[in-house]
Amino acid sequence: MIPHFKIAAAGLVLSAVLAAGACSKSEEAKTPAAPAAAAPAVNGDVARFKIGSLEAISLRDGGLTVPNDNKVLGIGRTPEEVAAVLTGAGAPGDTISLSIQPLLVRTGERLVLIDTGVGTGMGGAGGKLQASLTAAGVDPAEITEILISHSHGDHVGGLVGADGSLLFPNAVIRIEANEWDFMRANPELKAVSDAILPKVQVFRYGSEVAPGITAVEIAGHTPGHSGFEIVSGAEKLLYIGDAMHSSIISVQKPDWQIQFDNDAPVATASRIALDERAAANNLRLYGYHFPYPGVGRIEKTGDTYRWVPEAAPAN
Repeated sequence: MIPHFKIAAAGLVLSAVLAAGACSKSEEAKTPAAPAAAAPAVNGDVARFKIGSLEAISLRDGGLTVPNDNKVLGIGRTPEEVAAVLTGAGAPGDTISLSIQPLLVRTGERLVLIDTGVGTGMGGAGGKLQASLTAAGVDPAEITEILISHSHGDHVGGLVGADGSLLFPNAVIRIEANEWDFMRANPELKAVSDAILPKVQVFRYGSEVAPGITAVEIAGHTPGHSGFEIVSGAEKLLYIGDAMHSSIISVQKPDWQIQFDNDAPVATASRIALDERAAANNLRLYGYHFPYPGVGRIEKTGDTYRWVPEAAPAN
């Protein structure tokens, strides 16, 4: 999400595929809400929870802090305007904290990792994924599939080691076709994309990329930015990638522009649509950059949306 290999980040549009998704807005409105899921059980850098019968684990990779300087989040707004939103939610007004947490899902005999964290990049902002996997009792060689939401450094940096070796040697790596072209054209990512080339399989939106997991278009951030809808029985969870970054600003002020979006107007429309759809349909979401462990819902009170986590962040 934030630059390494000169990488920017973020964004999303709930376009036709996502709007149609598993069902349309009107269909969802008629569908009774699923029973409330149990909040994740957090133990250090590992948070276990369920999606229906599926086992899921939020794995902490790290975090970063960006300044409130109207150059990152809230472009065109004054630092005072941004600070008012942050402090109104009980956060510091001078900086914005963002978490980094890939998601692991066990579906049948498959062990699916969604995004891979920072790896050795970004000046030590992340790089804890391998240790978090060990803490969770998972050998990287056991992972069968890796799903990539998009090709920014804090999402693909953990695919390879400092020596260029594959850190998940037995995993197929799935990425949207346009996003793969975008990644291959980025000279800053040449070493990574060359290393993973034999393992890559591209997909199109609407494809089932692993059992119970469907790729959905969430446009505006990068040319092939993808969300993933994970379904088991009556329960579902939408992995939003970099559709939103801050659980405060992105949710409460979705129309505010951010630095990392490839197509700012489209990404803005996506955030607005995500707020509306998530609140109207009580969607369970996974925010890659939201406070750890990143699981919760968006609620609307009056004209304001807010993030409601299922569990308080660790620490």
